[in-house]
Amino acid sequence: MGDSTVTSLEDRENAAVPDSLTASARPGLLHRLRTPRRPRLWFEILLIGVSYWTYSLIRNAVPEQKAEALRNADWIWRMEHHLGIAVEESVNHAVNSVSWLIVGMNYYYATLHFVVTLGVLIWLYRSHPGRYAAARLVLFATTAVALVGYYLYPLAPPRMTGGDFVDTVMVHQTWGSMASGDLKHMSNQYAAMPSMHIGWSLWCGLTIFALASVPWVRVLGLLYPAATLLVIVATANHFWLDAVGGILCLLFGFTVARLWYGTLPYALPRTVPDRGPLLRRPRTGIRS
Repeated sequence: MGDSTVTSLEDRENAAVPDSLTASARPGLLHRLRTPRRPRLWFEILLIGVSYWTYSLIRNAVPEQKAEALRNADWIWRMEHHLGIAVEESVNHAVNSVSWLIVGMNYYYATLHFVVTLGVLIWLYRSHPGRYAAARLVLFATTAVALVGYYLYPLAPPRMTGGDFVDTVMVHQTWGSMASGDLKHMSNQYAAMPSMHIGWSLWCGLTIFALASVPWVRVLGLLYPAATLLVIVATANHFWLDAVGGILCLLFGFTVARLWYGTLPYALPRTVPDRGPLLRRPRTGIRS
């Protein structure tokens, strides 16, 4: 056959495939967004930086309603007495009597909240790129819904209720807490409910437990939120029920990720290709 005959055959075959069919074969935008892909470092650094800046800006812009925050704290305290779990003051005094322990907890409260969370994100990025975006979505959704709690339910921490609680940062002059000392003017003092120390630490702990391969590391993952719970109570920064609020926020975050990706982050493939497969229109015909 001549070249002209081959060309005409190919043209007829290509014309026989409607454009609507070839367009439907391509994944839509929503499908592409829901498909796990390898994260890009520059985008993740920018996203995390901007997101945390936005979170801090909104959190600290919430009106500091002192009277309402103190009333809510009084209600929480009375409710815990009714439930028989109002032991925060006893824990606060007991740990405060051991100077080296409470100083260590002050620094734990001020630093590990950020260091461990960022470390887990980096680990996911490097070792579990296919699960990274979904796990990050859990963390972001958890944090976003916490902002609603800060706005709707201002709550004073125990150390500010005027009772017998010890403000351990002030007493021991330790550095770093945004909630006490000279740094308190840079942070909303009445954003105790829900506790994101618990929300973030439990996210870290569950992620490590679900994905780490070394047994003792998995155990450390479970111990981390438990230790954080003790720290936030011992330093008089939160009530027990603030931790419950943090857990509920995390459940919301996992629900969002489950609805978006169709499964929990830890069930997704560990790795993904650098680029999705290119969809090409099949070509048929006779080649000379």
